[in-house]
Amino acid sequence: MRITVPKLKITAAAALCLLASYSAALPVKEKSDVFKSYYTEEYLAFKKRIMGEFKKAGPGRFSEFVKNARVPRDKAGDENHKVMAFTFDACGGRSDGYNMKLIEYLRREQIPATLFVTGVWIEKNKEVFAELAADPLFEIENHGLRHRLCSTEGKTVYGVRATRDLGGVIDEMELGARYIYELTGRRPIFFRSATAYTDELSLRVAGRIGMEVVSYDILAGDANRFSAKKMSRNILKGARHGAVVIMHFNHPEWPNREALELAVPELRRRGYNFIKLDGFSLR
Repeated sequence: MRITVPKLKITAAAALCLLASYSAALPVKEKSDVFKSYYTEEYLAFKKRIMGEFKKAGPGRFSEFVKNARVPRDKAGDENHKVMAFTFDACGGRSDGYNMKLIEYLRREQIPATLFVTGVWIEKNKEVFAELAADPLFEIENHGLRHRLCSTEGKTVYGVRATRDLGGVIDEMELGARYIYELTGRRPIFFRSATAYTDELSLRVAGRIGMEVVSYDILAGDANRFSAKKMSRNILKGARHGAVVIMHFNHPEWPNREALELAVPELRRRGYNFIKLDGFSLR
C-alpha cells in the first residue's frame, strides 16, 4: 500500500553523458567507451523520435528544485505515522569507491534506502552492484549513465560536466536506465541529475521516457566534507514527514555511517519510520 506524503522537491534529473553534439543522433566517441554498444539502430531511432517531439520546446528554468508534481498540503503525517526517505548517490569517475561500513549499518538497523547509481560507478563495482540490487532493503534508481548534469543547453554548476543538448540529456537518462535494466531486470522509475540541477525541459523528457526526477529536502552535507556531528544536526534540523535526505555511498572516507549512528536513534525517538522512494506518492 503506497503512502501519501507531503510534496517532494522535484528536479529535472540528472547526470549526462558527454558525447556528441547530437544534432544528428550519433554519439561523440570517448576514449575506451564501454557503453558504445548501447548506441544501436533501435536506440538511435528512439532518440531521434524523442528529440523530434521536443524540438520546439525551450529549456525553461534551470534549478535544483524544478517542480513537476503536486501533493495535497493537508496530507501531513500525524504523531503516530511519520516517514522519511534516505537516498544515497554513487557518482563514479574519480570517486568510484564503496562505503561498505555505511551499507552494513543500514542492513544491521534495517533501514530501507534508495540508491541512485551511475553507469560508470556500476562498471567499476559490478559485483557490489549485483549484491545491492538483489537486496530487498534497497531500491536501485538512475543517477545517469556518466554522471553528467542534465541541461538541454549545456549549463552547469560546481564545475561538473554537463550534457550539451537535448540529445545528451536523453542519452544520460535513457541509457542509464537501460543499463540498470539489463543488469537487474527492473527499469528505474526515479532519476536524479548530477548535482540535482536540471532544467524544465529535461524534466519533461524524463517524464516522457517513464521516470520521475527527484531532488532532495535535506542536504546532509557529506560532499561539503562536514563532520558526522554536523551532518547529524542537518538531518535532525530538517526532519519532517515526507522529507528526502541526500547523501553518498561512493566515498568510504566520509563519516556518513557515523552521522547516521547519531541521527537515527533520535529520529526513531521522534517517531519516524524510514521507507524507500517507491513507497512515496509523488502525484
